[in-house]
Amino acid sequence: MESLGAFLKNRRDRVTPAEIGLRTYGTARRVPGLRREELAHLAGVSAGYYTRLEQGQSETASKQVLDALARVLRLDPVETVHLHNLARQPANPGLSEPPQEHPHPRVLALLESLGDRTPAIVLGRRDDVLAWNRAGHALKAEHIPFDAPQDPAHRPSIPRMFFLDPLTRDLHRNWDEVARIHVAFLRLTAGRYPTDARLAELIGELTMRSDEFAAMWATGDVADCTVGTMWLQHPTVGAANVDYQVWLQPDSPDHRLEIYTPNDASSADALRLLTQQFAE
Repeated sequence: MESLGAFLKNRRDRVTPAEIGLRTYGTARRVPGLRREELAHLAGVSAGYYTRLEQGQSETASKQVLDALARVLRLDPVETVHLHNLARQPANPGLSEPPQEHPHPRVLALLESLGDRTPAIVLGRRDDVLAWNRAGHALKAEHIPFDAPQDPAHRPSIPRMFFLDPLTRDLHRNWDEVARIHVAFLRLTAGRYPTDARLAELIGELTMRSDEFAAMWATGDVADCTVGTMWLQHPTVGAANVDYQVWLQPDSPDHRLEIYTPNDASSADALRLLTQQFAE
């Protein structure tokens, strides 16, 4: 998991004095980005106070101070939310076993209403597949049993599939781009749920088993995963470019319904060919 101090230092290292109009007069610098005292001055706090924040003493950090730091560090809205999440964490959060996840009946009803021609997947907090329709399964993981999401102990894990399953890697022509989004979203989730033992186990496992995951995690990038494009090379229907969009679920805010639609005519033909087997 990540601490407030680690995130602040990572972002401080990314901002150069020139980017925010600081003059350095050609003096040698021992840090790649802003010094602590420079960031503190620009955010309107004392250097000592900011130093304590980087050292994990964030109990007194107000929303105004955090927003000022976000402004100087040029954080986007998602990164700012992550900053606030980290600041609210206890100094030494213990891990606990989270309850099993179950998709809400209304989410399942919405999934069913899409039929089997529009690929869709219901994802849990850690990007486990909680449910999918026939088209979503055929598009994303036809090599995995369709009923796999029904067993909470062995549900397909999208992050594990991306980094540990060669077939999933071969499916995505823009694997690097989509994989980075998944890693950045995992970091955002870890900030929201610092005590989730299963999430910590997932991040630890991927860090140990995948050098690529470890390198992407080390960047400190954080992002939401709401819309985007996947360039697929499907083993059954060939090339298909699909857009994904995520629908958040008010009844279960940790869960997301991800829907896939073709973004060009040839991809539409490929999806029709893929899903025609499910036609009534």
